[in-house]
Amino acid sequence: MDYRTLAEGQRCQIFIAGVDGAPPELLLETTEILLEAPNWTLDGRALILNGHGDLWRLDVETAELTQIPLEGIPALNNDHVLAPDGETIYLSANDWHIYRAPLAGGRAERITNDGVPEYHFLHGVSPDGATLAYIGLEPVDGNPWVRANVFTIPSAGGDDTKLTDTDSPADGSEYSPDGQWIYFNTEQFSETPGHAQIARMRPDGSDVEQLTFDGVVNWFPHWSPDGALAVYLSFPAGTEGHPADLPVELKLVEDGAWTEPTVAVRLFGGQGTINVNSWSPTSDRFAYVAYPLD
Repeated sequence: MDYRTLAEGQRCQIFIAGVDGAPPELLLETTEILLEAPNWTLDGRALILNGHGDLWRLDVETAELTQIPLEGIPALNNDHVLAPDGETIYLSANDWHIYRAPLAGGRAERITNDGVPEYHFLHGVSPDGATLAYIGLEPVDGNPWVRANVFTIPSAGGDDTKLTDTDSPADGSEYSPDGQWIYFNTEQFSETPGHAQIARMRPDGSDVEQLTFDGVVNWFPHWSPDGALAVYLSFPAGTEGHPADLPVELKLVEDGAWTEPTVAVRLFGGQGTINVNSWSPTSDRFAYVAYPLD
C-alpha cells in the first residue's frame, strides 16, 4: 500500500484556526479516509488535500469532499503546493519525483530528474512561480535519510541546485512571501539526533541563520501570504523525524519574533497535520489536520 490509513478507532479531523484566539472550527470529521496536508486555494473557497494516494478538494462552505482526477502520476504523498497562478499544483509522488498538474484535474508532467538526488519532496514555490524548493535525499549505505538537503529546480524543469550540503537532515523548505528567504527545519545546529530547529537562508544558500533555540523539535515553517505571521509544528523533545500520532503543538510567530512564539493549537497528530503551507489567502486563518484515537 502506497499511502497511510487510519488505525482502528482513529478519526481524521480537518480544522480551520483563526488568528484571533477563537476556538478552531471543525470542518470535516471522517473515519473513512486519512487526509493530509491542506493547501488553501487562491480564491479561498476550498482546501486541497491528499488521501489514499489521490488528490482531494474540500469545499470550505459545504464541507463537500470531491476527488480531483489526475492522470500519469503514481500515488501521492503529503507534499503538494499550489502555484501562484492558482490554477496549477505541484505534487510529490511515491516514485520520489515531483510533478506539475492542473488543479482542476488532468494529466500530470514530471519535473525532477533521474540521478542525484534520488528522492524528491516538494515544499516551496517561489513567489514568481519560477522555482521550486524541495528536499533531496542522497542515500548512504542504503539509508535514504542520512543526507537530506535543500535543493531548487526551475518549475518548468531543468538543472538542480543544491543549497545545503550537510549530513544533518533538513526539511520543509519554503519561500518567504517576498522571495528573499527560504525557511526550513534542520538538525545542523545540534548534536542530538532528531533535534530539528527552524532556520532560514537566502535563495542562493547563503546567510544560514538559526531562528528557534528551544528544547522541543520544530518542523515546517509556513508564512502567511501577507508576511505578518508564521506557523510551525512542534514535536515533543527527543522526536526523530516527523512521525504520526503524537501530542504536538502548532505555534504562531508574529512580526518575525521566532524566539517568542505562542501556542495556537494543541492536538494529536504530527505527520500530515501541516506539512505544507495551509494559510488562507486573507492571512487570517490556517487549516490543519488532527488524528485522534478513541
